[in-house]
Amino acid sequence: MIGLTLGGTVAFYSYTTYLQKFMVNTVGLDKEVVSWINFIALLVFVILQPFAGMLSDRIGRRPLLISFGILGTLLTVPLFLLMEHAKSPVTALLLMIVGLLIVTGYTSINAIVKAELFPTEIRALGVGFPYGLTVAVFGGTAEFIALWFKTNGVESLFYYYVAACIAISFFVYWRMGESSKHSKIEAELDTKDKK
Repeated sequence: MIGLTLGGTVAFYSYTTYLQKFMVNTVGLDKEVVSWINFIALLVFVILQPFAGMLSDRIGRRPLLISFGILGTLLTVPLFLLMEHAKSPVTALLLMIVGLLIVTGYTSINAIVKAELFPTEIRALGVGFPYGLTVAVFGGTAEFIALWFKTNGVESLFYYYVAACIAISFFVYWRMGESSKHSKIEAELDTKDKK
């Protein structure tokens, strides 16, 4: 559960919460412009979620997670490096959307994947505790870690940190089975139908 969550939560907080400060402090864009960039990019992100979810119903959850793992690992550093030099708001917006498009491979299905892994009697604890812990420890500290790297003059190390977290999750996705094929939810529904 921790491995499933690690890369997605760090990427999500990096491409949303931290990216706003990054665009102001590192890129040098005006705060009001950054607010609009953030609003538009997040609107696109929200619209993408159900479509990615429907895609996972057709092709499976694992391909979306693996695509997030591969693209996030390979493209996070280049995206942040490009963003550093994005003096145009349109360029910054497009780069943020690309980052969020990659993260959609995780965010659109992470809740259902985790629920499919546990039977009802332990689902809340099995998902809730490790998920909450991982989000707090890694997602909640992403901005702090990024600002620490920036303060110490090595901001680009944060990009590698995000990519490394995604890579760890990628190995978990690669090794796991297709959760929709072995869904505890479906098994429970089948059992109820037979009664």
